[in-house]
Amino acid sequence: MNIGKNSVVTVHYKLSDAQGNLIEESREPMVYLHGGYENTLPKIEEALDGKPVGFETILQVEPDDAFGEYDANLVKVEPRNRLPTPLEVGMQFEGMPEGDEDEQALIFTVTDIADDKVVLDGNHPLAGIALRFALNVAEVREATEEEIAHGHVHGAHGHHHESPDDDEEGGEFRSIPIH
Repeated sequence: MNIGKNSVVTVHYKLSDAQGNLIEESREPMVYLHGGYENTLPKIEEALDGKPVGFETILQVEPDDAFGEYDANLVKVEPRNRLPTPLEVGMQFEGMPEGDEDEQALIFTVTDIADDKVVLDGNHPLAGIALRFALNVAEVREATEEEIAHGHVHGAHGHHHESPDDDEEGGEFRSIPIH
């Protein structure tokens, strides 16, 4: 079976920057519902559409087609006392961009703590970076009606995971985030 709309695709991947520096390698494969459900980057779907199990490719994705360009306006400095304790670099908080109440909430990451100030960055950690995906298609199956109706994969047995014990064969599925 080849990859097409409403197929569930299992892909092993390595994610690197354009210079080949490894960012992430899948311990568990990415499993996603193919066909425009926004379960992975559109460029990945485009590259895998119509391909069989065993297909391998290396795909370069520019920032505009991945996590966007880096936006310096999404970096803000806040007084230390406005954030909870304990506070560490790498912690994340949900918040609104300055002055635009119509925007969706963003995830801000603490990137620096100095005296009584904290630097928060609302950019995705991979914003502004051209990404290189090494992809290897491990499995393709037809999606269940329920998966199609819900717009995402429910697991190896076609149902939602209630607890980690539900899927003895490999734990939780991973997705490459797209927002």
